[in-house]
Amino acid sequence: MPIASAQPLHAAIIDLDGTLIDTLGDFGAALAGMLDELSLPAIGADAVARLVGKGSEHLIRSVLAQVEGDPALYPAAWEAYQRHYLAINGRHSTVFPGAPQALRSLRGRGLKLACVTNKPQAFTDPLLRAKGLDRCFDAVFGGDAFARKKPDPLPLLMAARALGAQPARTLVVGDSSNDAQAGRAAGCPVLLVTFGYNHGEPVQAVDADAYLNSWSELDSTLGRLFPARLP
Repeated sequence: MPIASAQPLHAAIIDLDGTLIDTLGDFGAALAGMLDELSLPAIGADAVARLVGKGSEHLIRSVLAQVEGDPALYPAAWEAYQRHYLAINGRHSTVFPGAPQALRSLRGRGLKLACVTNKPQAFTDPLLRAKGLDRCFDAVFGGDAFARKKPDPLPLLMAARALGAQPARTLVVGDSSNDAQAGRAAGCPVLLVTFGYNHGEPVQAVDADAYLNSWSELDSTLGRLFPARLP
């Protein structure tokens, strides 16, 4: 159920993969290198899209299960994946159209911004720099920044605290049920983009306050749904 409140928004927390940047190509390339190194069969892009979003640990274990690899290979797979991802980070990914402008618009409204992702910090920081988005944020938190990842609300609660904002006044924007569940549990209003991954499922089935078909819709959506909540 959408959150109803007349309190103005003070901050926004934005997801990364599938929300700001289409990183499926990076995931695919790193996983391909890992699987080849371990002499395991390749997986397709559709499978990758269904498995990303819950952190590298979950991704690697899920991929090993998908290709019927021995779970005992996990330590070697983890090391290989980290190495391959760092080598190609950002080369096969693109910023979604309108995302930089939307971030500038939010900042122009006086909102503090944080990027909160389940992607490891060592991947997150250089990717944002490579795509010119690092300066858009007051804080950036990777998936290893806190004891728990989304869909647990802890990362959002800690990010809101870092921004000096109450959760009820902090907008969460993501592309999946992970983001929505974390946002609802934290007591934040939630917007979901429809062009992301959401584990291969239609995101419109996920509880949220609104859905964005493109970043260009952000200003009009906020103006329509939360007119009293903007600074």
